[in-house]
Amino acid sequence: MGAYLSTFASCIPTILYATLLAGQYTTPVIYCEVTAVFTNTAPVDAYRGAGRPEATYVVERLVHAAAVETGIAQDELRRRNFIRSFPYQTPVALMYDTGDYDACLDEAMKMADVKGFAARKDDAVKRGKLRGLGYASYIEACGIAPSNIAGALGARAGLFEAGEVRVNPTGGVTVFTGSHSHGQGHETTFSQIVASRLGIPIETVEIVHGDTGRVPFGMGTYGSRSLAVGGTAIMKAMDKIIAKGRKIAAHLLEAAETDIEFKDGKFTVAGTDRSKSFAEVALTAYVPHNYPLDKLEPGLDETAFYDPTNFTFPAGTHICEVEIDPETGVVQIVNFSACDDFGNIINPMIVEGQVHGGLAQGIGQALLECCVYDKESGQLLTGSYMDYAMPRSDDLPSFKVATKVTPCTHNPLGAKGCGEAGAIGAPAALMNAVHDALSASGVKYLDMPATPHRVWQALQSARQ
Repeated sequence: MGAYLSTFASCIPTILYATLLAGQYTTPVIYCEVTAVFTNTAPVDAYRGAGRPEATYVVERLVHAAAVETGIAQDELRRRNFIRSFPYQTPVALMYDTGDYDACLDEAMKMADVKGFAARKDDAVKRGKLRGLGYASYIEACGIAPSNIAGALGARAGLFEAGEVRVNPTGGVTVFTGSHSHGQGHETTFSQIVASRLGIPIETVEIVHGDTGRVPFGMGTYGSRSLAVGGTAIMKAMDKIIAKGRKIAAHLLEAAETDIEFKDGKFTVAGTDRSKSFAEVALTAYVPHNYPLDKLEPGLDETAFYDPTNFTFPAGTHICEVEIDPETGVVQIVNFSACDDFGNIINPMIVEGQVHGGLAQGIGQALLECCVYDKESGQLLTGSYMDYAMPRSDDLPSFKVATKVTPCTHNPLGAKGCGEAGAIGAPAALMNAVHDALSASGVKYLDMPATPHRVWQALQSARQ
């Protein structure tokens, strides 16, 4: 664990690892025991994926090896064992609510042109290269919550999220969220949710985050929870806004509240053309000349908290194709295809960007990155980017990505989260591809990262 425990240090290799060892499969029994030790190295904490990449790596390397030993095709062995009935209670605490693992596998294989791989491999052999194909069918637990589970595990904080929706007299909306953005595009995605739900122009929505002097309370962004948890808190606050707006509209339209419908930014008396716009209702709330003051307070400003009843479970299949130069050990990724199920998607472009970033990080872990300490002094030898290899653009292929949708069943957005998927599926897919390529040369096992030196050494040892 490094020299001391940091915030989530002990949770990562235990709860966020062991509970995902079922993967996408109907594994009947699972036993996991984790030993955590203090060392003289730097402390560890949550990093994109946090426990889920390790679980996926163990499961998917085992599946790959099992398929090789039994002579069953990689996709066939996965299909035989996929979970298909939901909700599904795993042997390691978690209950998956929904998924369609076959659909993601099918799409990934189509994008990767698996049928044409044999011909590409033959061509590589003629050029003196080694070609390999690797699969990883991952699952992750996101939207880290509920609070009662976190408390039972020793966490000293609630894992809910808060959202405040403040409607201005002119009909514009300011949203205060505890889910802080550091590049995920929350300002765009949250604005889309608000604009769609309230039927107002997106340019009239302002998102405020990161200011503890203005935001009611929040646990921040991690665990791919921003949309599923933070977005749901905002949705709940908007539900309160609409409920109050319906009361105001009923008064203005001299109708029963139960007869008022809200759609496309209008409060309408059911079965008639009589309506009031969202902006008209907002203005009335702040200029209450014609207002049921005996029943309602002026203003249109609501706050909501959301504490999920379950995790969300994004899943998918990643397929990596590599070509290896046996003379130098250099691994080139020639194709990477990823099909993911993130539930309902609000902004496809932002999701695609999240997947690209995650894939780059996962590939970096599998191919390049490694912390090396001197055994005698304990000195970190890879303490700068001259020594610690980060992936660059020429290390990465042009990714092929796609999504399939099975909505999450326990939040109103049906969202599952997308921020960590690439980093979870990529290491196992890449290393399975490397092992597939090296198997023809007699290499049985290779640890990450698959640097040229390690690959070359493994090939030399296999030849002896």
